[in-house]
Amino acid sequence: MNPQQRFSGTGVALVTPFRNGTIDWADFEKLIEHVISGGVDYLVCLGTTGESVTTTDEEHRQILDFTIKINRGRLPIVAGIFGGNNTAELVHKIQSFNFDGISALLSSNPAYNKPTQEGIYQHYMALAKVSPLPIIIYNVPSRTASNMTAETTLRLAHASEKFIAVKEASDDIYQITQIIKGAPEQFLVLSGDDFMTLSVIAAGGHGVISVIANTLPHPFSSMVKAALQHDLKAAQPLNLKMWDLYKALFAEGNPAGVKAALEHQGICTREVRLPLVPMSETGAKKIQELLDCI
Repeated sequence: MNPQQRFSGTGVALVTPFRNGTIDWADFEKLIEHVISGGVDYLVCLGTTGESVTTTDEEHRQILDFTIKINRGRLPIVAGIFGGNNTAELVHKIQSFNFDGISALLSSNPAYNKPTQEGIYQHYMALAKVSPLPIIIYNVPSRTASNMTAETTLRLAHASEKFIAVKEASDDIYQITQIIKGAPEQFLVLSGDDFMTLSVIAAGGHGVISVIANTLPHPFSSMVKAALQHDLKAAQPLNLKMWDLYKALFAEGNPAGVKAALEHQGICTREVRLPLVPMSETGAKKIQELLDCI
């Protein structure tokens, strides 16, 4: 199987369970087993959903090592801690990092300093030059304040085979379709938003890196598999069944919503780290009601 095929379908952006301020390893093991048994295709550690910005470098290493241990080689693992707005620092981090047990890295556009498209291109090319692993580009304008255009994504996809996919969270189906239309044959276009997944796959995309798959791995990955097999008759009802939950999970920010769902399922607490706060009782009750109907 080539590297690209390993990252089609459903990747799950794992939450990091906390209890009383520290990582709850027992709950983390429950979560990993829950999503693997639910049929997801690969695991993504330490993305935004994993609260990577409020976990320490030591915790990053512990989380990755624990995930590798519990996974036991069953699924590919993507490490999501390779975004940043200091290119030189990120290059050094990649050069000194132990990637044993990791199949790819996920890297978001530089945030806050708002680079031009040329700056974004040069940033990613610097990472490709030193990375020993394939790179999944992550375009998430709502968090980075800079949208990577379809032209820049395609320029990267054609410039280096290190770039195997883009996680597109622009919510712009025209932009996403432009990438699908112009991408090299082996380059994957992945939805970065659960509610966009079916539309992206229908347009020719290859899957998703998902939040809802933490709590509903089986129905969501079943929807993705059906869509990839062009079985809309099966995919559409599943998508509509989860439709209201897509929005509810983000009503008070991510991962507050999905952790409230996981707490209702007895998998982990809803605890998050400041500046995030746990979902309100009102929001959690709404999520519980929606979950109980699925």
